[in-house]
Amino acid sequence: MSAEIRAWLEEYQQKLRAEARKEGLNEGRAEEAARAVLTVLRVRSIVVPDAARERILAEKDPETLERWLERATVAASLAEVLDGLS
Repeated sequence: MSAEIRAWLEEYQQKLRAEARKEGLNEGRAEEAARAVLTVLRVRSIVVPDAARERILAEKDPETLERWLERATVAASLAEVLDGLS
């Protein structure tokens, strides 16, 4: 393998590792935000069925999680927190 190709490959691998670290951080932040939503709901004595808990924990969009956390602090029910809850 030529030195030029080897250098390109090493640079590409470094980019992949950096992206993987960033994704891992983002996933960790999303999980932390989801747990914060659940904590606020628990402290406020709002019952969260298993299906809703799974939905909250599966959410990865930071804007959605932030909106849910804001709503959880003032909502009287789970329906007021989650979008489109039926």
